[in-house]
Amino acid sequence: MTKRDHGGGLDAAIAEFGGTRASWIDLSTGINPTPYTVGVISAEAWTALPDAAATMRLERAARAFWAVPDGAEVVIAPGASALIAMIPRLLEDDSCVYIPSPTYNEHAAAFEAEGHGVLTRPDGDLPAQVFVHPNNPTGALKDADTVTSRRLNIIDESFCDVVPEVSHTELADHQGVIILKSFGKFWGLAGLRLGFAICPPSIALRLREMLGPWPVSGPALEIGARALEDREWSDATRARLAVDAARLDALVGAPLVGGTALFRLYEVPDARAFQARLARANIWSRIFPYSKTWVRLGLPGPDGWDRLEAAL
Repeated sequence: MTKRDHGGGLDAAIAEFGGTRASWIDLSTGINPTPYTVGVISAEAWTALPDAAATMRLERAARAFWAVPDGAEVVIAPGASALIAMIPRLLEDDSCVYIPSPTYNEHAAAFEAEGHGVLTRPDGDLPAQVFVHPNNPTGALKDADTVTSRRLNIIDESFCDVVPEVSHTELADHQGVIILKSFGKFWGLAGLRLGFAICPPSIALRLREMLGPWPVSGPALEIGARALEDREWSDATRARLAVDAARLDALVGAPLVGGTALFRLYEVPDARAFQARLARANIWSRIFPYSKTWVRLGLPGPDGWDRLEAAL
């Protein structure tokens, strides 16, 4: 079973380096540190079962925001991770799946949990493949021809909203293609637990059957629709994130080897020592079990830049 190492994990950092959750700056997750302003949520969203109108509003907003093809459907889920856990069940045998490495390990762990083997090198006979686009942590992109060559093709675009021009959403009406979208990263509301699968109707039907009725809360439906409809906010946020990413590169001063506008991947002499140095200032970063020199940093919030500069 693949170990599911993640960003976050502040409890373990606090146990080793001290401090409280309030004293730490968590740069390990790649979540927008200036989240969408939630605003006032209707009382009905809290007290009533989510109705069809709220769901349809969010579906319409998602279709418009991501330019979903007419032949594809939008499946709303309680986070992209819930969909990642379900997708391996779409393979009816115990065949292997191709997942290029390095990438984050949630997909491999989900397939292995359902009895599928995982190969990290190309094999033309495999029925399924997963591409993270842009990849986490390298930021690498995949072209359209590469991602549609098998019976089941999962394209995880959790970090693609910072670069919508490279999205492969137009492929979502192709047989066997699933585009995953995360709401928590770009909009900075990971705790809302909202994600989307954009896929052909036959796959959408099976995913909805697995999710069951009312998979997403009323507040999540309302906030998600409001945010996706707010194009002024998304355009301004992309511009701000690009500026902040360049600012982080200049501040860190280490060679940049990958990333997106939400997280940066640097090459340092000793990743563990670099992480510990920041941790002593109660700043948490991300390192990887497969690299001794890679360290990933998300963007600080407005109040975090001075502390990060001092720690560096």
